[in-house]
Amino acid sequence: MSNSQNPEEFYKKLRAQLYETASWPSEYLYKFIVPTRKDKIEQIEDLFNNIGAVINTNESKTGKYTSVSVNVTMENPDAVISKYKEVALKVEGVISL
Repeated sequence: MSNSQNPEEFYKKLRAQLYETASWPSEYLYKFIVPTRKDKIEQIEDLFNNIGAVINTNESKTGKYTSVSVNVTMENPDAVISKYKEVALKVEGVISL
């Protein structure tokens, strides 16, 4: 989501795209970038704990940031968006891609 874009407008467009491109329930790949700190990575992992998520991390070349990819089956586009909002609310400094 770009900084200049209204978050609700972004989620509205994303919801429409998700309904058009997949049948639900469906696998969804979340991508986040956080400052490389163990607590930030663990916060994201905890939010996806116990729902069958496969989580991979990759530290940047400089070591300042870590990308966190989460592959998980979600029930519907509203569940996808709800999880994006939860991560944004609970993990300070996260960037959702």
